Parts: sequence; C-alpha cells; structure tokens
Amino acid sequence: MLGQLGVSHTFMLGVLHLKDPQEAKRRLDELRQDLFANPEMMKIPSMQPDQRKTALMFHAKDDHPKVREKVFEILPTLGAKVQIAIRRKADLAAQFKKRFMKNKQKLQEGDVYDKLVTLVFKNILHQADENHIIFARLGTSERRKALATAIQKAQTEFEEKWHKGYKKTTRIDVKKSSDEIGLQIIDYYLWAVHRLVEKGDDRYFLPLQDDYSVIIDLDDKRDKRWSGTWYTRKNPLTLEKIKPLTS
Repeated sequence: MLGQLGVSHTFMLGVLHLKDPQEAKRRLDELRQDLFANPEMMKIPSMQPDQRKTALMFHAKDDHPKVREKVFEILPTLGAKVQIAIRRKADLAAQFKKRFMKNKQKLQEGDVYDKLVTLVFKNILHQADENHIIFARLGTSERRKALATAIQKAQTEFEEKWHKGYKKTTRIDVKKSSDEIGLQIIDYYLWAVHRLVEKGDDRYFLPLQDDYSVIIDLDDKRDKRWSGTWYTRKNPLTLEKIKPLTS
C-alpha cells in the first residue's frame, strides 16, 4: 500500500515522561473548557460532541488547526521528556519479505511495536525506583501480556549490559487515549515528528525540539551503524539531517 494516498511511510512509537501529569491534565482540561466557551470554535465540526473527536480528546490529526495551535502553545510549558523510535515501512517490508522467503515466517501482529517498546524503555527504566507505564490501547486488544514481556526484556537487556540484579518495580496499564492525558500529549509529539519526516515541515517540531531527549531512526544506516541513527539534544534532528524517504 506504500505510495497510495493516505498511507504513511513510517511507523513511530513514543514514550513521554511528565514532571506533573495532574498539572498537565488541568491545563489541557482548562483549554478544552475555553474552547467550548468560544462560540466561533463551536462552529468547527470536530468540536461537536457527536463527532467524538476534540470534544472527547485532543488528537493532532483530527483537531482543527486553530485547536492544534492552542495545544502547541501549552506543550513546551509542561516539562515533558520524549523519546521517539522510527521505522521506515519500505525497509520493514523488505526485511520481512526476506525472512518469509528464507523460513516462511510471516510478520505477526505486534512484532514491530513490541521491539520498539523494548528499545525505548531499556535505557530509562532504571531512572526511577518504581515505574508506572501507560500504553495506548490498540483497537480492541489490550495485549497486556505481550507488553509486559517487552518491558521485561528491556529490563533484562539493561541488567545484562550495565547492572546485573538491578531490579525495578514496574506496573503496566493499557488505556484509551481519551482516558489518559499523557497519551494525548505524546500523540502531538509524534505528529510533530511525523510532519517533519513525511512532509518536510518542521514548523511544529522546532518549538518542541528541546523536549525530545532521543529520536532513533532505526532504518537510517547511512553511517553503517546497525542500530540506525540516534538524534539527541547534542545532535538534534533537523530537516537537513533526516534521511529522505525516497532513499
């Protein structure tokens, strides 16, 4: 389906850490109330309760540009730390086609997602005495067991490399984005990177740039690194650095 209208070229997973989740929720709930109190904003179709879009939750793709503008004004003030992992679908298709030709193994649901979960969490689980991770629910399946396995693998890989026996208590929840403000916020951070990578548009990314601690482009191996290209605050992602999608 790559190349067809509306089909993205990349798959991204992000993790968000907020200094004060309750304050973030208060600020965005307050914004929603202000929007509902504005007669002009209430003329926007996505604001109508029966549409179950902005009236239910903030979602960058569905929100009206005027709503997005208001959300993006708040995000840099929330003290967020964000990590993003990117896979390029053309590279994934080639990889799994090769695997199927070799041993007839098909791509399983969650294969890519779970590996990215392990990748982004293995270097951050040790930073707190106790971790509470909230995943976005995908479709009708919560996949708690698979996610728990991916997190356990992340902790094991960290222990094996850095600190044997370094155990942390980790609790996992799976929620709808409408029930958790952090999931709505990370959606916006992902959308900003999506616009940069897929549209060559960094207007939304640049104001948030300092909040991204790591962005990993796993399929950008132009420097021959098997682990892809890692962008950090010392080596920030820019339009000039990103690998073109057509390469």
